[in-house]
Amino acid sequence: MELSDEIVINAPKDRVYAALNDPEVLRQCIPGCEELIKHSETELEAKVVLKVGPVKARFTGTVELDGSGAPDAFSLTGQGNGGAAGHAKGGADVTLTADGDTTILRYDAKAAIGGKLAQLGSRLIQSTAKKLAGKFFTAFAEVVDETETA
Repeated sequence: MELSDEIVINAPKDRVYAALNDPEVLRQCIPGCEELIKHSETELEAKVVLKVGPVKARFTGTVELDGSGAPDAFSLTGQGNGGAAGHAKGGADVTLTADGDTTILRYDAKAAIGGKLAQLGSRLIQSTAKKLAGKFFTAFAEVVDETETA
């Protein structure tokens, strides 16, 4: 499954990049996130509860960040396990482009799922993934905008 989109955030690029690397900001924005622990500059651990169609599961997983293109771009890869519900792994490439006082955030993401989740059908999984990504980036834009005006 592949997803890509772009969103305009009402904040300068350096603030957007800093927020994308702030575990507390990410915890607030990730749908269903119960816990997000930063183990190092490049490694995070997450606990997330998600409902995909009839399947509700608590996922635990890890995320690796690659900030070698900072502050213009970075990549992340991760994997999560939801027990009997299944597992997921994937990654995303994010680019940030300054546009006056705003920042254009573009992402290209790929994910693979297995277990019960994979049996639900690709349409349901794709629409749920798009909805969750939309929720994340809407919340992220709001949080970054609030910190900008605070």
